[in-house]
Amino acid sequence: MKYLHQAVILAAVTAAAELIKYLVPLPVPASIYGLLLLFLLLKTGCLKLEQVEDVGGLLLELMPLLLAPASVSVLADLETVRTMLAPLLLAGFVGTSVVMLITGQVVQRIVRRGGGRSEK
Repeated sequence: MKYLHQAVILAAVTAAAELIKYLVPLPVPASIYGLLLLFLLLKTGCLKLEQVEDVGGLLLELMPLLLAPASVSVLADLETVRTMLAPLLLAGFVGTSVVMLITGQVVQRIVRRGGGRSEK
């Protein structure tokens, strides 16, 4: 019964995210709205981590299984992927580099402002 209750909470957050996506005219996926909404609910205390922790852990454990069909479909269309391999690798490399650069800059700014807490 605990899993069902937690799943209903996560389903309600997902439904609210879909509603937000429908109402807000921005090209942002509903999953991003859902993550932000869940984050805000947890940070404000409206939702306790214990209320969604077990089902969240279960979904994380199932994630590799859920990603397997996507991986298999890429292998099934290997010829199509082969023709686009150079642009895909370039986009992956550039995207990863940009994310690493921005993350490094943000972390450096946080540490310089004293936001990095040291454990002494």
